[in-house]
Amino acid sequence: MLNRLYVKNVALIKEADIEFEGGLNVLSGETGSGKSIILDSINFVLGSKADKSMIRHGETEAFVKAEFKVDETSEAVSLLSEYDIESDGQIIVSRRFGTDGKSSIKINGNSVTLSMLKAVTLHLVDVHGQSEHFFLLNEANQLKVIDSLLGVKAARIKGQLSNYLSEKRELKNKISELGGNEAERERRLDLLEYQIREIENAELKIGELDELKERRNKILNVEKILNALSAVKEYFNDDDGICDKLFSASRELGKISGISEEYDNILSRLEALNDDVADISGTLSDIVEGLTFDGNEAQSVEDRISLIKALNKKYGATEEEIIAFKEHAQVERDAIANSAELIEKYSREIEKCDDKLFELCVELSGLRKQAAKAFCRSIEDELKTLNIPDAVFDIQFNEFTRQTASPQSDGCDELIFMFSANKGEPLKPLNKVISGGEISRFMLAVKTQLKNLNGISTYIFDEIDAGISGYTADTVARKFKNIAKLTQIIAVSHLPQICAASDGQYLIFKKEEAGNTYTYINKLSAEQKVAEIVRLTGNVNSETARQHAQELIKQYTN
Repeated sequence: MLNRLYVKNVALIKEADIEFEGGLNVLSGETGSGKSIILDSINFVLGSKADKSMIRHGETEAFVKAEFKVDETSEAVSLLSEYDIESDGQIIVSRRFGTDGKSSIKINGNSVTLSMLKAVTLHLVDVHGQSEHFFLLNEANQLKVIDSLLGVKAARIKGQLSNYLSEKRELKNKISELGGNEAERERRLDLLEYQIREIENAELKIGELDELKERRNKILNVEKILNALSAVKEYFNDDDGICDKLFSASRELGKISGISEEYDNILSRLEALNDDVADISGTLSDIVEGLTFDGNEAQSVEDRISLIKALNKKYGATEEEIIAFKEHAQVERDAIANSAELIEKYSREIEKCDDKLFELCVELSGLRKQAAKAFCRSIEDELKTLNIPDAVFDIQFNEFTRQTASPQSDGCDELIFMFSANKGEPLKPLNKVISGGEISRFMLAVKTQLKNLNGISTYIFDEIDAGISGYTADTVARKFKNIAKLTQIIAVSHLPQICAASDGQYLIFKKEEAGNTYTYINKLSAEQKVAEIVRLTGNVNSETARQHAQELIKQYTN
């Protein structure tokens, strides 16, 4: 329920702090006093479009805060949990909007987007006004209403539908993994065969690309390499080169090696170095003799590198990945080649799922139609008591067959609420009915039947009493009291009967101060409530009129 509404700088309201009761709350006042400002403020904090014209003249921003208290298991609390916003059932929504167009929205102190705000408040308040959205005018909600009448019966069938739909998806995925239908499998097999052949014909070796790049680098630099190695070879083998000097050094050291073991060790090391140098010199000679530029080899290396790079783009960044791709393709090819039997099996299982899905959809549709028929008659009966004696209400279902059915987790039904208020008028979709008074009374009839089935904790009715009086007014008041036992109601009304039935009565009035006009909201005491009822009846504020007002209040006191 809405416990408290704080409004600042909205239209004619400078500041207002309203605490609502848990039952029936009624707002009354002279025409033009500003009752619509309260509803506009509520709609604003619930997520309706912001407009700079709502900001009080001379101020830079409007601010509205609404404090709700709901059950901890409610859908609103559950949704807040998904947004990582904590709530023990207390939900505080605040919204600012400035003349610069900037705005901020918070729920329990956490900043949220406008879409998040609307998603949450959709489960908190249902506003029934001549220009507001109605819960039941949204055709997406109409199916939910019928299913709420069925309760666990609908939930059980929808749970089974979800299970079979999930099983069907898994079976289709398995068939897809096996290549799909026959034409798709043939196309897939052709592609796999081509890919396998292309990789096999390449005869890749692990590390081959690196070796080829190294070989290409040598070919491209053969002249540079030859010049460098030839120069080094000369340093080794020329007269007085490294080899000659090492030989001479060994010979000289050999003259004293017998004198000391230390000299003999040095000689041994020098002779070993001499052997290494001679080996290096020989290796250099072999490399130099083998260095030639072969144009055919160069082209062959380039072609091979291009081939491997092309395979890299298609199948993997390395030789290992390409080979792994081929092996996976071979496994998939073999599976598809032997998949006909499995696909046939899965297809039979899908047909069984479709049969079960259709049976469940038919069963659910039958229950819905049965509930809808009784629901329509009860709404028509309610409307008769609300002075719409010729109202006709019907719920039209789409027809579906085994061939046309497209089962979803909600079944196959598409339905629409149809309504006619006057004899001889054709039924029209509920959302096409334009009479605010008729819509309001229709909604009141529905709420009387549904009570708290949609989980919303607060209903707001904007001048539902338009065009009614007498017996019908008394009926509306009593229906309000009945609904308010379970769901909070905030209603704008001019009817003394509805004011008399209120648990909380609020007077909205305008007042001029220092050349400015302000709208105020006062919660009325018991005595003030009596005076307001006298005003609404049009009587002089006499003792007789006050007694009549008190008697009227007693009629709605249980």
